Amino acid sequence: MIPTNVVVHQQSKVLELSYENGNTYRLPFEFLRVVSPSAEVQGHGPGQETLQTGKREVLIANLEPVGHYALKPSFSDGHDSGLYSWDYLQFLCENHEALWKEHLDKLAAAGLDRDAPMGVAGGKSCGSH
Repeated sequence: MIPTNVVVHQQSKVLELSYENGNTYRLPFEFLRVVSPSAEVQGHGPGQETLQTGKREVLIANLEPVGHYALKPSFSDGHDSGLYSWDYLQFLCENHEALWKEHLDKLAAAGLDRDAPMGVAGGKSCGSH
């Protein structure tokens, strides 16, 4: 389902998505950043995910449509490789609470705080040489 309206709220750091059925969702920028569908975050297969930390203050610097199927946010930390399809955004809207809890549980299991700076695993990220 394609949103009828998309609003970037910089001050409250949320992306607001409104749908034809009257539902409106507010997804925090930090949440969108840590669940980015990019290979940098999700990896290239199961078990390759990179747990994201230090994203509480991240902003969406730019938001552009990609064809008629997705949005591409550019985040203030330089991350801009995630394409958020309409289906993925709807999934995030409908599962925000459970996905956020899952992220916080993964942080706790790894002994990390959500404000901890990102570590540099092996010195390289996806796509660097």
